[in-house]
Amino acid sequence: MKILILAIGKCKKGSPEYALIEEYQKRLSWNLIIKEKDNDTQKKEAEFLLENIQRGAKVVVLDERGENISSLAFASKIRNWQNEGVSEICFLIGGADGHTEIVRKRADLLLSFGKLTMPHMLIRAVLAEQIYRAQTILDGHPYHRE
Repeated sequence: MKILILAIGKCKKGSPEYALIEEYQKRLSWNLIIKEKDNDTQKKEAEFLLENIQRGAKVVVLDERGENISSLAFASKIRNWQNEGVSEICFLIGGADGHTEIVRKRADLLLSFGKLTMPHMLIRAVLAEQIYRAQTILDGHPYHRE
């Protein structure tokens, strides 16, 4: 499985968030790639996000208006996509002004990590951990306890 995180804003090497993301990248057997773009106009950010989605990939847009699901439901969604033959999932993280309607409409899943406002770099680390957690759930590994 290839996982692509397309994100607006650049995570600084050496930051605590960068270290966390790097740690989960190492743990994953899935191929996790992060592609970033500097902040720009919302339209240019949307163009970057949309033009980097590969044909056939499922798209998960992180958005405050999205669905707030459990880790088990998240893993189940990924399993269902795998069973459908999907080999790539793109996660889109917008800039400070969020996503345009065009980006939200492209989503196969609009996902929220809750009502709290969090820094974009921290969300990347949380997302990387949830992707790792989903993989361990699907592999039957005891990392997730419920």
